[in-house]
Amino acid sequence: MSWSTPPYLLADVSVRRVMLQVLLALLPGIAAYVWLIGPSIILQLAIATLAALLGEVLMLRLRRRPLLLFVTDGSAIVTAWLVALAFPPLSPWWLTAVGVLFAIVVAKHLYGGLGQNPFNPAMIAFAACIVSFPALMSQWPALGLELSLREQFEIIVGLAPRVDAMTGATPLDALKTALKLGEGAVDVPTLLATQEVFGNFAGRGWEWVSAGYLLGGVWLWQRRIIPWQAPLAFVCGLSLLAAILWLWKPQQFASPLFHLFSGGAMLGAFFIVTDPVSGSTTFRGKLIFGFLAGAIAYVIRVFGGYPDGVAFAVLLLNLCVPLIDMYTQPPIFGMKKQR
Repeated sequence: MSWSTPPYLLADVSVRRVMLQVLLALLPGIAAYVWLIGPSIILQLAIATLAALLGEVLMLRLRRRPLLLFVTDGSAIVTAWLVALAFPPLSPWWLTAVGVLFAIVVAKHLYGGLGQNPFNPAMIAFAACIVSFPALMSQWPALGLELSLREQFEIIVGLAPRVDAMTGATPLDALKTALKLGEGAVDVPTLLATQEVFGNFAGRGWEWVSAGYLLGGVWLWQRRIIPWQAPLAFVCGLSLLAAILWLWKPQQFASPLFHLFSGGAMLGAFFIVTDPVSGSTTFRGKLIFGFLAGAIAYVIRVFGGYPDGVAFAVLLLNLCVPLIDMYTQPPIFGMKKQR
């Protein structure tokens, strides 16, 4: 019988390696995004990446931290991509840059840098921009709109005027607006079957973007980059509340499948609530965090003032993480659990 000597941890785990795999996991959703909207999202990702790296270098200089170590770890790029994917793809370049810089400078470095931020930086950026620039954050391109790469580039950089006819509501926004204007007289199944913005079971085309995020998230879980508790609990929290109201009044509330594959549900489930820094750290805490985030996101979607509530739900739960972790800590080995 042979004996081995420590260390026993042989896996090549580093921040750079983890962040690279997160970026790879986002590619299926990005590919579906390009197919649905066009190459504008690629330009937004480039703008966001450049802004993130500039903000990272500036803050590292001011804080007198080593540049090469932190700039190349990939964390700033992951934040930048999440911000770009949460913003409308034809947003003006400065809006994307402002959101990313707010995430990097304020939400990350002013709290101490990587591993110290109590709030998810990408969601902080989304919340700040949708409150400050609600009109621009609501200008999503209408489905079927055919614009060349040059035309999309000119709109983003401000060389072409923004025309209201070029933008349309998201499926969540269209559903909420129709129900509000109809004051309960609108039949949801009929609405989903007749309006062009809706597809087979969610927004037309947007189901594939969500499916891409789902595929990437499952791959991250299979690679053990993210835990299973928070994503599964988020899906359960959103689905359970949606299922209860849907079974109660199917003419007024959309199905759980619609909510899971609309908006930022899949992006939030696998790439936002799994943040190891701003999320809960305990086994039961991850379940509580994910479940409540999903349930609150649904409540904001259906009864709140915003079409999608993932960002605000996550930020509210970020506030509760210290309390959740405190009451879900497992007992110390060899000691009785405190009552």
